[in-house]
Amino acid sequence: MIGHRLRGASLAVLACAVLAACATTEGADGADAANAKPQRDRALAPGLDFAANPDPFPSTYQGLPRENFAIVGATVLTGTDRRIDNGVVVVTDGKIAAVGDASTPVPGGYRVIDARGRYVTPGVIDVHSHLGVYPSPGVMGMSDGNEATSPNTAQVWAEHSIWPQDPGFNTARAGGVTTLHILPGSANLFGGRGVTVRNVPSITMQGMKMPGAPYSVKMACGENPSRVYGSRNQSPATGMGNVAGYRAAFIAAREYKAKWDKWREDGEGSPPTRNLQNETLAGVLDGSILVQNHCYRADEMAVMMDIAKEFGYRITTFHHATEAYKLAPQLAQAGVCAAMWTGWWGFKMEALDAIEENAALVDAQQGSCAVIHSDDPILTQRLNQEAAAALSAGRRAGLNISEEHAIGWITSNAARAIGIADQTGSLETGKRADVVIWSADPFSIYARADQVFVDGALSFDRMDPAYQPTSDFELGQPGYALTAANVAEGAR
Repeated sequence: MIGHRLRGASLAVLACAVLAACATTEGADGADAANAKPQRDRALAPGLDFAANPDPFPSTYQGLPRENFAIVGATVLTGTDRRIDNGVVVVTDGKIAAVGDASTPVPGGYRVIDARGRYVTPGVIDVHSHLGVYPSPGVMGMSDGNEATSPNTAQVWAEHSIWPQDPGFNTARAGGVTTLHILPGSANLFGGRGVTVRNVPSITMQGMKMPGAPYSVKMACGENPSRVYGSRNQSPATGMGNVAGYRAAFIAAREYKAKWDKWREDGEGSPPTRNLQNETLAGVLDGSILVQNHCYRADEMAVMMDIAKEFGYRITTFHHATEAYKLAPQLAQAGVCAAMWTGWWGFKMEALDAIEENAALVDAQQGSCAVIHSDDPILTQRLNQEAAAALSAGRRAGLNISEEHAIGWITSNAARAIGIADQTGSLETGKRADVVIWSADPFSIYARADQVFVDGALSFDRMDPAYQPTSDFELGQPGYALTAANVAEGAR
C-alpha cells in the first residue's frame, strides 16, 4: 500500500481544528476613564475590523508522525556557510537539537541513521512555485493560477486555488523540496496574495499552510501585464501604463489605510467599508504583507524600487531577475533578494540579456541575497542541479564560492526571501527539522534525495515505497508503472 503511512497522517489533520482567539480590551476606571479613548466592543461587532482577524483561513497543519533521531557520519552543509565532515545532526520533537562533529553526543533511545558517504542539507525551499494552482493534469479545468480579469486583482488569494492532490507536490518532495511559496501568475500588475506551504500530503490547503509564515502579494512588471491588457484595448498597454497603475493602486490603498487608522484611533462612527483589494495593499504599506515582484530587466527593477520609496514600503524579492547582475550593489544595499534561474533565457525580449553567472554576481555583493527558484513543476525537482550550474558558472568567472555557501541559494536565502528564516532554511538549534539526506554531493548531477524530513517526520524515502506517496491522479495511467524506480527517476 504505497504511501499508506503518509495518507493516514494527512487524514489525521482533519481531526483537529484551530480555534481563533478573541481579542479583548481592558476597561479604564477612575481618573483614567475620563481620558480613555472610545473602545469598540469586538464581541458585539465581530469582524468589523479586518485587522482583528488577519487570517480568516487559518492553518490546520499538524505535521506527520515523527520520532527522535540522529544522522551520523555525513558531510553536513548547514545553510549557514558551515561544512562539517563526519557530522552529526540531532533532531528532537521535530526541531534541530544539535549540529556538530563526530563528538556530538546522541541521546539514548534515539534512532541513529548511518549516513556515511552521503550529504545532509536543510530542506530545499522553492520561493516561486505554481504547484496546486497550475497542477497536473494540465487541463483547462485545472488552470487556476491567474485571475486575469483586471490589472489589479490584489483581492484574490492563491491558496483558494490550490489543489492539494497535484502530483507535482510528490515529485517536488522526491527532489528534496520541503517548503514552497505558491504564487498567482503574472498577467496582472497585482496578481493577488501568495502563500507558503509545507510539502506534505493533505486533503485541504489549510493542512499544508505553514503556520506563522507571512503572506505576500505578487506584483508583475514588464511585458506580461502590458501585453495581456494592451491586447484588450485596456490599460496598461505600455511600461508607463504599468507604472501609473501601481501608483494609482497604492494611492487608493494609502487613503484606505488612513481611514481605518483614524477609525481605530478615535472610534467615532461606523468603520470604513471593507475593500479586499485595498486590504492586501494596506498590508504591504504596514509591512505585514511581503512584496514578491516578477521583474526581469534591471532598469525596471530600479523603477519598482523608486515606487517602493515613494509609498514607503519595501520589496522583499525580485523574481526571475535575469538582469539582477546589472544592479547587484543596489539590491544588496536595499536588502532586496533576487530569485533567479541559471539557464532560462531568450524566451521573450525582456529575458534576452541573461547570463549564467547572474546568481554568483549578485551573491558577490556584501549583504546580498541570491536565490535559485523554479517557476516550473519539473525544475522544482532538481533545484540542487540548477544551483550547481550557477555555482559552476560563478567559479568559471573567477569567483571563489564554496559549496557550503552556495547551498544557501536554495535553503537559507530562500527562507529569507519569503520571510521564514526564523523558522527554517538552515540546520540550527531550535529551527524546524527540515532535512534532506542526499546520496552524494548535492551539487553533483548524480545526487538524489535519499530521505526527506519535514518537521522531523520522514516524508520521502527513496528506498521505501511506504514513504513514496502518490496522488490518485497518478494511478492507472497508461504506460505508468508505479515503482520506486520511476518515482526516483522523477527526482533527477
